[in-house]
Amino acid sequence: MNKNIRNLADRIFENIHYSKKSEDAREIIAEKLEKEYQKNLKSANEIQSEGILMQKYGDFSSAADFAKIGSEMQCEILNNENLTEKKALTSNFWKIRIPVYIFSVFSVLTAVSLFDLIFLRDAVYFLLTAAMSFPALIAFILYLRSVKLFDYSNIKLDDDSYSYLKKLCDKYSKRFVNSVFLLIGILFVVLITALMQYIKGFMTVQEIQQSMLQSLVYAEYIVMIAVKNAFCIFTLNRCFKREKSVFFQKSILIVLAASFGYWIISSGLIVFLSKGSYFYSNYIFIFAVIYVIAWMTYNLTLRGKLVFDNITLNIKRAVAFTLCIAFIGACNLMQRDTWNLQPLISLMQSADHEKDDISYNDETGVYTIVTEKENFRILQITDIHIGGSIVSAVKDYKAVFACYCLIKHTKPDLVIVTGDLVFPVGLRSFSLNNSAPIIQFASFMRTLGIPWAFTYGNHDTEDIANKSEEEITELFKTLSYKTSENLLYPYIQPNITGRSNQLIEIRNEDNSLIQAIFLMDSNDYTGEGFNDYDYIHDDQVEWYRQQVEFLCESEGRTISSLLFFHIPLQQYKTAYELYKSGSPEVKYYFGENGETMFDKVCCSDYPSGLFDTAVELGSTKAMFCGHDHYNNSSLEYKGIRLTYGMSIDYLAMPGIDKDTKQRGGTLITLHSDSSYDIEQIPLESIQNEFFAGLNLF
Repeated sequence: MNKNIRNLADRIFENIHYSKKSEDAREIIAEKLEKEYQKNLKSANEIQSEGILMQKYGDFSSAADFAKIGSEMQCEILNNENLTEKKALTSNFWKIRIPVYIFSVFSVLTAVSLFDLIFLRDAVYFLLTAAMSFPALIAFILYLRSVKLFDYSNIKLDDDSYSYLKKLCDKYSKRFVNSVFLLIGILFVVLITALMQYIKGFMTVQEIQQSMLQSLVYAEYIVMIAVKNAFCIFTLNRCFKREKSVFFQKSILIVLAASFGYWIISSGLIVFLSKGSYFYSNYIFIFAVIYVIAWMTYNLTLRGKLVFDNITLNIKRAVAFTLCIAFIGACNLMQRDTWNLQPLISLMQSADHEKDDISYNDETGVYTIVTEKENFRILQITDIHIGGSIVSAVKDYKAVFACYCLIKHTKPDLVIVTGDLVFPVGLRSFSLNNSAPIIQFASFMRTLGIPWAFTYGNHDTEDIANKSEEEITELFKTLSYKTSENLLYPYIQPNITGRSNQLIEIRNEDNSLIQAIFLMDSNDYTGEGFNDYDYIHDDQVEWYRQQVEFLCESEGRTISSLLFFHIPLQQYKTAYELYKSGSPEVKYYFGENGETMFDKVCCSDYPSGLFDTAVELGSTKAMFCGHDHYNNSSLEYKGIRLTYGMSIDYLAMPGIDKDTKQRGGTLITLHSDSSYDIEQIPLESIQNEFFAGLNLF
């Protein structure tokens, strides 16, 4: 229809209130005027033809008579009695909204329960499906009853009411279109990610299913929103002419087809482009950004044909929506690992290593290493802090490469990582992922072929991380000795506080014990305040006592043992303060305490009985910890040497990637007569050996 004729019809009805009959009359008059306009064009130009129509039929009565609309219908249209005001219209629409909201929630929950029932075949889900479907059915019945309030054939609206109705229609139209775009985007990102993880061999089918179910929680919320918006649009569109509803449906079908087509093509391109590469997540991100740009472009252009007023900028709502999307996107992105370390690991060569005989006792959880070497070398590495995100990628490379250089230089027989292997602390590392970095470090150690053991730090299982303490424990078990033949993580542990309390025995070929290596979980936080560090509990100390006494009895002598844990005991602080005061009670070996952020020694406020028990038993002559990244001193106090391992960290401490003196490893050389030597290996002292031409400091 000619635009000018449509405008003329609108002017004729400018002062006439909306009703179904007035809308029908408007369409009839517009069609008649269009035909008359085309006739006039045969003898006059466009301007003249339009002027003729304005002169003859510029008011409702003459236009209605011309269109042969009966006088009775004209009276009904012009009658302004019983108008529905905005307040009444708002009240009636809330009576529709409430059952729609309830139905959208419970219908989706019913679908989810039904999905679980089909795939898991558990009777519990049958009961859950029935329980969820009942309120959904009741809400749908209430909706059908309430929708009768919007019988537009019997409604006449004043200007405010009609304007309000159009705004409602616009609002739910926009929301429905956006929910369709968002839902398709999320579904395909989840599916493509799962597909790539399967193709690359990062996850099994069962693990992918579990991951997808967790990720699809976001999709469930969006489906609820889409269902709610769809019902509201259906109700509101009945007010307007049928062509609008039909056009809306066609437009949505085009959006669906275009979105599905885009993601299907994108999926193929992602698989093709990431062939032979581990950086598939980068391609997914790029195609997702293009999709969002196309979505926003549609909203600014083509969506205008679906609504009365396309863009109404509400700054508060726009800011809130942007922050919400940014938060959800950031949380989702931070839980995913980009696997950036994998190319570096694949380039590394195995380390020179003369293998020892390693066995595991399934009943006691004790690993035994039998060696014929006169000197058995243990390398302590601590506070590696792998972030596992795009943001931390460069620093992660440096951290793993630093470990590689230390291992290649020292040629250890055993590596002990004393905690904070990963750093899943949100925006500080832009990562909440504490599983993939562990898998990659385990892959790195398996590539080198060096046996290694691990005790937890305070960051390895942060509360905000995507994997819980129990899940990480199970992950370490799947990566442990029976699978990897080099990770000495116990499959069973003593029933005491903590998760990595274990004993590793180093023995001579004649089975005599060289050293008992105790790895103790210093736990993480007490939960009573910020950075309120936990400690080694009494039941752990008692387990340590029992193991030492048993070994002493078995060997017929006081055995020699070493202790490794993450958070320093309070005696580290006491010894340092005595050393600084010049007390003869402390013997200095090497290193310094350079911590400045909090205390010089960040130990727990709660005393542990471990040190006093060790002094009493007379077995343990050295303890090793991490945690304080700038501390690397070694002091002897009450006959026990308290040593800080040199840290690796490039990420956790502000500006630490630029500092070098504190970075390195600690080499403990065990001799066959149970004596030992402790030596610091600063990373900067071996840079010429491995870092020629590389700027990794």
